[in-house]
Amino acid sequence: MSATPTQFDASRPGPDVPGVGVRTALTRLYRRDLGAYPATGRRMAYLAIVVLTTVVLYYMLYIQYAVATSIITHFDMTYRYFVWVSVVGNAVGAFSSLLAGLADRWGRANMVVYGLLVASLLVFFGLPNAGSKSAYLVLFALVSFIEGIVLVATPALIRDFSPQLGRATAMGYWTMGPVVGSLVVTTVTSHTVAHESWQTELRYSGIAGFLVFAVAIFALRELSPALRDQIMVTLRDRALVEARAKGIDPEAARRGEWRQMLRLDVLGSALAISLYLLLYFAAVGNFVVYFATTFGYTEQRANALANWYWGANAIALVAVGLLSDRLKVRKPFMIVGAVGSIVVTALFALRATHPTTDYYTFAWLFIGIGVFSGVAYAPWMASFTETVEKHNPAATAAGLAVWGWTIRIVVAVSAAFIPVLVTAVTPLVEHGAEVTTAQSQAAPALAIVKAHPAIFAELAKYTPATTPPDVAARAVQEVGPADLAVVQKAQPQIKVLQEYGPKVQKAAADGPGQWRDWWWICVGGQVLFLPFVFVMAGRWSPKRAREDAELHQAAVDREMEALAAERG
Repeated sequence: MSATPTQFDASRPGPDVPGVGVRTALTRLYRRDLGAYPATGRRMAYLAIVVLTTVVLYYMLYIQYAVATSIITHFDMTYRYFVWVSVVGNAVGAFSSLLAGLADRWGRANMVVYGLLVASLLVFFGLPNAGSKSAYLVLFALVSFIEGIVLVATPALIRDFSPQLGRATAMGYWTMGPVVGSLVVTTVTSHTVAHESWQTELRYSGIAGFLVFAVAIFALRELSPALRDQIMVTLRDRALVEARAKGIDPEAARRGEWRQMLRLDVLGSALAISLYLLLYFAAVGNFVVYFATTFGYTEQRANALANWYWGANAIALVAVGLLSDRLKVRKPFMIVGAVGSIVVTALFALRATHPTTDYYTFAWLFIGIGVFSGVAYAPWMASFTETVEKHNPAATAAGLAVWGWTIRIVVAVSAAFIPVLVTAVTPLVEHGAEVTTAQSQAAPALAIVKAHPAIFAELAKYTPATTPPDVAARAVQEVGPADLAVVQKAQPQIKVLQEYGPKVQKAAADGPGQWRDWWWICVGGQVLFLPFVFVMAGRWSPKRAREDAELHQAAVDREMEALAAERG
């Protein structure tokens, strides 16, 4: 921990001194910067609004995956097309993350508030009324564009309002955004999807977005650039940070910020956490499909099972954030969380080929994965922002933009790769239900055919119009007119079984093994995360971390005494 390297002149007034400029009710809707660090109550309120905004935004983004099979059926999409909806959305989100880093001067809070409004409008009015699958793809890409911006702006605001020694707790709450968003998705859909359309499910999320927007537009604020472009280790640094802000030139502080972020500890760490989260991305996008095609779960049952993952993960994120801040270290938690999740994910991969694995076995595995993922992720988010601050605290948005771009590119690539590796999922999603229905409806006819294989093999050589009279007469004699009528009526279903039945049967046999291969790739991503923990900022020993905090406080006290002497 160290004070900001930014040079300042405390005697020179800067552009962000409190009291500069007159704010009206209208200008407060877009001029949101604070010239002084807020008191604890207000700061907590701002953090809560940011977390709540993140939750509802991810609720709106992830809801489509919970009703994926309904959307695919409604638009007559192939499974591959639905996957590419996700791929395109994530690619668009990746580049909008970079835009958020470039557009920091527009205001982080403004990007969050008005981004939330646009996303809510798109999800409530746009997606449910999409006239075609192409229109749906475009509208979802627009939602993803907004999500990419907010992915950068919200953790930047969390960083701004949380000193380093409270950062893991604050980031724990922020990382609950996507997790609780997923939990809200699965909780709502598991209780309503049986009697509500997919359009209604999307509108529920849009309503939630409008409600949070109504709060955020009036209440959310952000630190002025001169305040946020400094390192704040503890709340006791507040007076010094405010004194320094009077002499900081924000434009000069951000000069060269992108070049400063192109370093191994920033780029490598961003890639490492993206690979670590491969299983999380699969959980969001593919758990419903996986459990529906492999274990025959309904959408409702699959979403209810996922609740165990999201609930355990959300609790762990906050609990471990608090503990990490208390001990003042991040790296030991990242290692423990990563090793634990590797073990439990490996156990999950081993069960992927066993159709007899019951619901609660998966539930316990998901609890383990969720807990260990939380142990690793909340401290990682805190450590990443501290790693960025080590290079330049004014480059926080740029550093988070690099992370946001990386994570979205990895999501897009992984989403595109799953259908290539798990080839069984396409015929199962596209024709599995159709074959199952045909099998049920044609069962009496199939029994008749099975009882008279020779004559039906002969009849199959002809159409009804070209069947020779002697063959037709023999069929009537052997099978009977009533049973022949049953078989004739079931011809559409029999045709479905003949055309798609073998493909679906093969896919059902191959699918579990193919999914198991993907789960092992997710384990590999978690293993690759481990070495990058060592290049990030922060101590391993709580004792050394306490000593750093004491040295920092002594340095702050000396600097405050020097400032007081100059003013005296």
